[in-house]
Amino acid sequence: MLDLGCGSGVPVARALATVGHRVTGVDISEVQIRRARELVPQAEFIRADATAVDFGPASFDAVVSFYALIHIPLEEQLPLLQKVAGWLRPGGWFLGTTGHRAWTGVDEDWLGGGTAMWWSHADATTNRTWITQAGLMVEQEEFVPEGEGGHALFWARRR
Repeated sequence: MLDLGCGSGVPVARALATVGHRVTGVDISEVQIRRARELVPQAEFIRADATAVDFGPASFDAVVSFYALIHIPLEEQLPLLQKVAGWLRPGGWFLGTTGHRAWTGVDEDWLGGGTAMWWSHADATTNRTWITQAGLMVEQEEFVPEGEGGHALFWARRR
């Protein structure tokens, strides 16, 4: 299993590894990768830009990506989804969050912590189209509320 944008490895990589899955996590942050290696020693973690990392064809049974795609420039999201589809074995699953409504910009006080956070996401319809264009079949989609907005959560399979 690949956790793309794994952060500290908690909770996703840890939960997957705890039930016996072989997990690889990727994150751009050196600090987060260091934390992930400490918190989830049974998984492998790679410090890399999700859009630049590469794996062989059909390397994973599943790729999960929670709250990471929404911080990647729009023009890089479809190519990344195409790579994800190629990394999946036939019938493999992609589970990920995307934008629900289109917006690119900066939240100057993200989560009320005084830190700026940059976002870039298309709307759910566009994301569904991109996932399909990448070679995945959307099996389920739902809205995940957050504050006054929210995200789209997709379950998709490689054909």
